[in-house]
Amino acid sequence: MGWPPPTVDDLRERLGSELFRRVAGPSGERTRARIHETPGPRWFGPDRPIRTVHGDAAMFAGGLTALLLQSLHPLAMAAVAAHSGFRGDPWGRLQRTSTFLAVTTFGTASDARCAVERVRAVHERVRGTAPDGRAYHASDPYLLGWVHVAEVDSFLRAHQSYGASPLDPAGYDGYVADTARIAEELGVERPPRSLAELARQLEAYRGELYGTREARETARFLLLSPPIPWQARPPYALLAAGAVELLPSWARGQLGLPSLNRPARAAARVGGGLATAGIRWAMSPAPPGAVTLPRARPGGSSHR
Repeated sequence: MGWPPPTVDDLRERLGSELFRRVAGPSGERTRARIHETPGPRWFGPDRPIRTVHGDAAMFAGGLTALLLQSLHPLAMAAVAAHSGFRGDPWGRLQRTSTFLAVTTFGTASDARCAVERVRAVHERVRGTAPDGRAYHASDPYLLGWVHVAEVDSFLRAHQSYGASPLDPAGYDGYVADTARIAEELGVERPPRSLAELARQLEAYRGELYGTREARETARFLLLSPPIPWQARPPYALLAAGAVELLPSWARGQLGLPSLNRPARAAARVGGGLATAGIRWAMSPAPPGAVTLPRARPGGSSHR
């Protein structure tokens, strides 16, 4: 007799393990145990909104949106292009970023402090000259402020549209306030603490943002030629479409991305929801004896 065919739960476990390995790296299991099982005080309690947002699969779409939006500041893009090695080791960069988010959100206060100090040390070394002749330094509080607000806005948009349990406006205000704690530790001055402040600070950067050649090349790399197996290309295409749809329209234009009509945007939103629901399904353990298939919400609210 041959082996029995794989069950739905077998498929879930296989996909979830592969996704976790890609995102967390080869030491991901040890890191996860350290973050969640080490006793001690945390920066954020279990009821804080940051835990809801950062613990949801919508972060996969939000992270991609954040990279695209952040690239529109020419100094931030120059620093990434020259120092991050994201093209040569994109998975390594993703693993470092996801670990930082997990440690500062869920880990002990001492572990979070150490993670922040490591990032600040890296930022101190990242300096140079952009193609337009301006000097940049990754520790510049103003540049750090852009990276922060672009990231927070992108994570918010993704959670509002694709999150399993979207928050109310007060909850999202709380999320922005939670992220301000981490931003200040990293060196950001006066980070936003509410949705209204976040919108104002984003708008204040608008005059400095444009799609450089490096930014457009980054968008093409992330959206059209990511280093993933061919089997993962269709679901990744859905996730990428959903991430692009979350961008403000002016940002899509600066990156040279096509303008979508209302039906195409709705389709992209559905695709993003399906991809996110699939990730959530794969990375969530099934209840004993249950066979659970993913469901996607076709849309969601936005604070644009």
